[in-house]
Amino acid sequence: MFADKYIGKNHLSELIQEPPHPDLGISVVIPCLNEPDLLQTLQSLWICKLPSISVEVILIINHSEAAPANIKAQNLNTRMEVESWIAENNKPGLRFFPVGPVELKKKWAGAGLARKRGMDEAVCRFNQVKNPGGVIVSLDADTLVDENYLIDIDRHFREHPSHVGATLAFQHQTAKLSEKHLRGILLYEQYMTYYKNALSYTGYPYPMFTVGSAFAVRADAYVRRGGMNRRQAGEDFYFLQNLVLLGPVGEIRSTTVHPSARLSTRVPFGTGPVLKKWMNGEEDLTKTYNFQAFADLKQLFDVKDLFYKILEKDYQELISSLPASVGEFLKQDVFWQDIAVLNENCSQLSTFQNRFFQKFNAFKILKYLNFTHGTHYEKACIFEQINGLEANSKMNN
Repeated sequence: MFADKYIGKNHLSELIQEPPHPDLGISVVIPCLNEPDLLQTLQSLWICKLPSISVEVILIINHSEAAPANIKAQNLNTRMEVESWIAENNKPGLRFFPVGPVELKKKWAGAGLARKRGMDEAVCRFNQVKNPGGVIVSLDADTLVDENYLIDIDRHFREHPSHVGATLAFQHQTAKLSEKHLRGILLYEQYMTYYKNALSYTGYPYPMFTVGSAFAVRADAYVRRGGMNRRQAGEDFYFLQNLVLLGPVGEIRSTTVHPSARLSTRVPFGTGPVLKKWMNGEEDLTKTYNFQAFADLKQLFDVKDLFYKILEKDYQELISSLPASVGEFLKQDVFWQDIAVLNENCSQLSTFQNRFFQKFNAFKILKYLNFTHGTHYEKACIFEQINGLEANSKMNN
């Protein structure tokens, strides 16, 4: 079957003993660590309109082997609460499977490994029913969903058979937030939108939101991608940026997920830590990457075809003609080595064009932005940068 090799290579054993329904089509995976309000998320899913296929929700209740006793106790309590809730909320076509508490090795314990355990289990279950096109949906235990969440995910993948995955629209929960907390999450959402749109402006072909609770992937694409990584934070970013190399990743805007805007230190970076720093006065969310850094990058991407079969002497002349922020970064990054490898392995310009952004990918763009904001630019007012992006986008259309 489609995932036999992946299952064997990763030594996967089934976590759920009950066999999947033969028409299993969607598996929603939820990592759960010390989540006292998980039932709100489950209720949100329970009231969803259901597609014609069967849906499963896999809950990976987990903690580190080094977790304190109170967290382990909360996880045990969560398991009992979930089992009690399931007993009272049977619904044809929608099944909930709590797994754990699963104890994770201290070195790797975190969102990435927990999400991977759940997604790997989803692969095993789709493999049992021979459904490589089954959709694995990533959700979080503090996130609510719209009523049309499941049917619109199903509709998207039916209408776009070439899509290997999709991101979903999101809007953070804002009820009961203090004035400063509310302003912080709204600013952070504006930053995320600005960053995505600015990437699109540069000509980067894969701009997308990377939110752990708001994406989906086909089971066979997940396997071909090599599965989820074990990163303790940013696992969604790394996974999705590599997934685009397999095929189109769509954007589902007809339904919305609603992550929590809670403050958190359980991961080293992301929404929770950023908001905590904002609340403590350690992070200024009114400032963001200078738009000019993106405008400079656009000049590089506009002439990328000129790097095809270029000699090193001509390469040095070309990057010297680019804005200093870009030229100096390319020298510091020794990007010539990447260009030389591309030209050695690309016999046609079209192949070079496709592979260029495998080298100058989202990771390198972030590296460039951090470099240039230490050498050429300073972070500036987010509203002014958004206005600058919008004005220049209009000029280029």
